[in-house]
Amino acid sequence: MLFPYKPKMGEEIRALALGLALAAMAAPAFAAGLKVTSPEFKNGGPMPQAAAFNSFGCTGGNHSPALSWSGEPKGTKSFAITMFDTDAPTGSGFWHWTVFNIPPDVHSLPADAGAEGSSALPQGAGEGRNDYGFSHYGGPCPPPGRAHHYHITVYAVKVAKLPLNANSSGAVVGFNLRFNTLAKGQVVGRYGRRK
Repeated sequence: MLFPYKPKMGEEIRALALGLALAAMAAPAFAAGLKVTSPEFKNGGPMPQAAAFNSFGCTGGNHSPALSWSGEPKGTKSFAITMFDTDAPTGSGFWHWTVFNIPPDVHSLPADAGAEGSSALPQGAGEGRNDYGFSHYGGPCPPPGRAHHYHITVYAVKVAKLPLNANSSGAVVGFNLRFNTLAKGQVVGRYGRRK
């Protein structure tokens, strides 16, 4: 009768170590994180009413928050920004804003830079299509109930220009960033409404 081969303890550990090493090589490596701040809210704190959407029962100003970032690694050729609601009841979150191809010498955006037709975005930067269906900032507007978390992430990108445009969805922007990011950092804001 034949018995299946059973590896010895040392062989199992070596196989596990090899598997972990191969997985680490396959995943993109990120440098230490960027420092991202907003003068309008603290990390983990409530976002101002001015940042909220102004439709679907929400009555905000729909102004993108001012942002600053620092600490990018050597080799950074551009920056990108995303704003994503991880708590949206969609099964896949909700993209509120994507900005890409920000020049490497830019380290901040003023409030309302993401407004439709804004001249406050740096030369060469573009915005992708959010889950509201338009290509500029769309603020928080969660269903009534508990507050949602809005992750605003700044990416240090290793290429000067990502192949994206105003029709690029959040998922497509995220896909491109997955393979071109050197480092990233984020600030998280909360926003909720009663009715």
